[in-house]
Amino acid sequence: MKKVRRIIVGVGAALAALAAVGVASANHSWSNYHWARTANPFRLQVVDSVTTAWQGEYNTALSEWGASSVIDLVTSSADDSNRTRRQCRAVAGRMRVCNDSYGQNGWLGLATIGLDSRGHIDRGTAKMNDSYASYWTIPGEKRHVMCQEIGHVFGLTHTSDDGTTQNTCMDYSQSITSQSPNAHDYEQLQTIFTSPKVSLILTPTTFVSEGAPSRNPFHSASLKVVFPWMKSSLGGDPCFST
Repeated sequence: MKKVRRIIVGVGAALAALAAVGVASANHSWSNYHWARTANPFRLQVVDSVTTAWQGEYNTALSEWGASSVIDLVTSSADDSNRTRRQCRAVAGRMRVCNDSYGQNGWLGLATIGLDSRGHIDRGTAKMNDSYASYWTIPGEKRHVMCQEIGHVFGLTHTSDDGTTQNTCMDYSQSITSQSPNAHDYEQLQTIFTSPKVSLILTPTTFVSEGAPSRNPFHSASLKVVFPWMKSSLGGDPCFST
């Protein structure tokens, strides 16, 4: 069975093959990354760069995550042109959500955040990879991955990496019950965003990506941190199969 390596600044640690039993993460904050803001709930503008094939999943994910008491999501603009979706460029102060055929490069979805000079998220993208068309026929998986990648942009990581379900889109199962945020996800967002509030500084110095690698029949975890001198790697393959 294939294994997937987790990459952190180019240093890989082997991930074991999916086990039958796992433990949910009690704290699934992604390295304490969070958006700078001046009040809660804070309004995050979203750029809609998905085609009609993903519009339902996009709308559902924004509605469900918007139920959080600390985040108010609003679609501020839309551009689903081929070039825009392919590039999926981050926009200062906003989240962009895209889909395109990014190639069979190991990931189903990829979330990338930009960090300002004080370590706060100041922009983010969530990309869905149409190159794995057969995978998207699995019931619920489009909703699962869309929900999960958007969750990463808020500063959440995975609740598990072993294929077991915690009934949340932030896990790595194929359970039909893992398509939406659960109460623990909303609680985690409250914890993250009750830290001291600061003004937004739009001077990114670091980019960080986290994705859902393709792995039939499961997907497994990956992480890639990109520093300023490595910005050309933004959006590249977050994991490698062996």
